[in-house]
Amino acid sequence: MSDSTPAFSHLDAAGAARMVDVGHKPVQARVATAEGELVCLPATIALLRARALPKGDVLAAARLAGILAAKRTDELIPLCHCLPLDSVALDFEVLEDRIRITVTTRTSARTGVEMEALVAVTLAGLTLYDMMKAVDKTMVLGAVRVTAKTKS
Repeated sequence: MSDSTPAFSHLDAAGAARMVDVGHKPVQARVATAEGELVCLPATIALLRARALPKGDVLAAARLAGILAAKRTDELIPLCHCLPLDSVALDFEVLEDRIRITVTTRTSARTGVEMEALVAVTLAGLTLYDMMKAVDKTMVLGAVRVTAKTKS
């Protein structure tokens, strides 16, 4: 690796995967927001709005799944640190042909909390997919991304 090539923080000198040592970093308040969307048929959205989906309140189930996923992120992402989450806020915006999922995670820790937000968005979306697949085989989960990240 040349001096102009940045080192990868999750690789040791021999190229083996390692967990980054954040012990020297100060504990700081950290916030991350991520979002994604589940694209659906308009007819599926109509059933959701009418509370007529066969598996019940899919948004409530997806909200709980997303919160649980954020809390278990370190068990799912191999090199992710275990973080003490202060809060996980998960919201849905039901549009004509999609459901936008937004998650904001907060912690006071030595490392960021964006992976928790991303995992929460993804698992909430997968839960929606699972609970609505009986009425819509065309759904697509995507556009998952971090939209904000701060520390203080």
